[in-house]
Amino acid sequence: MKIFLSENTVDYKSYTFNYAKYCVMESMSELTDVYEQGFLPYSGDLRINKEIFYLARSLRVDVERFVDSSENRRVNRTVEPLGIEVEVIAKADFNLQNADFQAFCEKYINERIGEDNMSTERLKYILEREAGTHILRFHNAEQDFGYVLGVMNGDMLHYWFAFFDTEYMRTHSLGKWIMWRSIRWAADNGKKHVYLGTAYKSSALYKIRDHKGLAFFDGKGWNTDVNTLKDWCKSDEETMPSDRFKQLADPNKFLENM
Repeated sequence: MKIFLSENTVDYKSYTFNYAKYCVMESMSELTDVYEQGFLPYSGDLRINKEIFYLARSLRVDVERFVDSSENRRVNRTVEPLGIEVEVIAKADFNLQNADFQAFCEKYINERIGEDNMSTERLKYILEREAGTHILRFHNAEQDFGYVLGVMNGDMLHYWFAFFDTEYMRTHSLGKWIMWRSIRWAADNGKKHVYLGTAYKSSALYKIRDHKGLAFFDGKGWNTDVNTLKDWCKSDEETMPSDRFKQLADPNKFLENM
């Protein structure tokens, strides 16, 4: 893998010079290491051909510490009568051009994401990324309820992009259930970690409240202090006077523990 930095904002008053950090994955054999270092796949620029990842406050479930929460069990009781099964399909064996699949995804995008955020061209680009290795299909004998584009190897699953039946999202908390069921599938199939994307702002709190065994990448490593994570999410919309290191009450203690 190759790492590069891209200069961002400058604040001379606090001597804060921000750089966005990126990773270029050169081989799928690097996948575990890329995620372990806090990177997530970047899909914001359709001109990019290489597999680019960005550093962020990534959130993951440490499967060894994972147990079902009361909310997981409540949602599962609601969904259980639907008899939904999960089918995990290698992307190479899945027809991405299938008209029903395309219509399902486009309906979800139109109702929940919006064409401005997920154009047809961007969806095609994302589905064709090498990093996305599997499709998780959630269905019963009569219908499909959801699809998840997953990044997977023997160690991990990244729950990357998901598309749901929006009607059942309203009546059965389907989105919550599919995320939990994906984690449960990973736990049952020997994965070590399940990555759930970023954890920023109050809109991410549902991921944190609903799941046990969490850790987040804090810039130094994987931090299991969920209360700190909640505080950070709640304060994300505020403008910080400087970076978190400069705000520490005891920076020497932080440096000694590195």
